[in-house]
Amino acid sequence: MSHAVRAAEPAEAARVAEAALTLDAGEGAALVGRLSRPPAGRRWTALATDGGVVMASMSGKDPDTGHIDLLAVHPSARGEGRGRALVRAAEEWLRGQGAREARFAGNPPCYGWPGIDVRYTAAACLAESLGYEQYDVAWNMTADLMKADLSVEAELARLAEAGVTVRAAGPGDSPGDGPGDGAGRERVAAFAEEHWNDRWAWEAVNATGLHYAERDGRILGFAAWGARPSWFGPMGTAPGARGLGLGRVLLRRCLAEQRAAGQTESQIGWVGPLAFYSRAVGARAERVFWLYRRELA
Repeated sequence: MSHAVRAAEPAEAARVAEAALTLDAGEGAALVGRLSRPPAGRRWTALATDGGVVMASMSGKDPDTGHIDLLAVHPSARGEGRGRALVRAAEEWLRGQGAREARFAGNPPCYGWPGIDVRYTAAACLAESLGYEQYDVAWNMTADLMKADLSVEAELARLAEAGVTVRAAGPGDSPGDGPGDGAGRERVAAFAEEHWNDRWAWEAVNATGLHYAERDGRILGFAAWGARPSWFGPMGTAPGARGLGLGRVLLRRCLAEQRAAGQTESQIGWVGPLAFYSRAVGARAERVFWLYRRELA
């Protein structure tokens, strides 16, 4: 069956994503909105057919690589080839942008998932049927915000004795954090770019919540949540400040903020150190993602 593909209307894309993304309940519209506001200079598109939507973008690191960021088909419209038609249309757009490879993989810093959640079995089957090959695996950890111990009072007092202050960045500082800190995001972004990369800097600026530690006017570490809607991350501590216990405090402050915002759990995205998150907040490894790619002829 042939399906006409056209430019997607934002509201239409959001409706389809809300209905289709059952493992990300309530996040479909937010994901479409986030992917529609990527870093400056990113080339991207949103395409639709009746009952389906695909979003694709070009990599900011590799001009030969394109990403399929989101693919969603309404449950009532599945089994009729819409997903296949949308992927092919996205590939054609990527070719036109100069891509030589397409990936079902996250395009940091503005992404939906690291890859295809293994439980979205139909999406993985579609990718493989179209010639995509799995090349990596990523995973998330889940923190149960209703059970986790998120207390930090004793640790904040210990850090204060060592001359370290922990703050919430941005115009809406948390009560008790001291004077206004409207320039906090810019300072943290500069810190993240200096020690890591510009992708973490973008996430720091665009996060819903951002906390950082400093001593004598120098930032020592930060943690963020909501740059990818409802997920935690990124987080980092300067090499010279490791061992102070900053990561645990910053993580817990972010998760407490997510809980206060009404979340019952937090996804810790694209995790590296499993043991740290397990010890700090009892997080468990849960969501697994397969990353796929194929050459574009």
